[in-house]
Amino acid sequence: MTTSRFAFHCLAALLPTLACAHVCAADFRSIGAPSVVLYDAPSLKGMRRYVAPHGMPVEIVARYGAWVKVRDAEGELAWTESNGLSARRNVVVKAASARVHAAPDENAAILMTADKGVLLELSDPQAGAWVRVRHEDGIAGFVRAAEVWGI
Repeated sequence: MTTSRFAFHCLAALLPTLACAHVCAADFRSIGAPSVVLYDAPSLKGMRRYVAPHGMPVEIVARYGAWVKVRDAEGELAWTESNGLSARRNVVVKAASARVHAAPDENAAILMTADKGVLLELSDPQAGAWVRVRHEDGIAGFVRAAEVWGI
């Protein structure tokens, strides 16, 4: 096989992966209404699964008209109307406890400790090893990305 033909085949094999990196990027939102009902199907006639509280982060995995299929922090899938979601981003602590630091450094001062299940507002959606968050009490700082869900 010639070098140019080999390069073409490599590029052709790589393109779907590159396209998926953009298309398959996680699409997170938060529950924007006071609460929303999550259903087993994209219809008000579907079986009600549970009620999601305001601020709960969800990942959109599919869209069907005015409905979205979402995944919660526990991995459960359900459908809800898209107008109940907000672009405001929250994360939920998934570790037993997460320390919020003054800077993105393990040695930085600890501003607070958040227990599992605590909601934190995501101040900067650009995630690396650390994410910038804010607690509803006004405390803002950095938490390890591995300790929260919703990014």
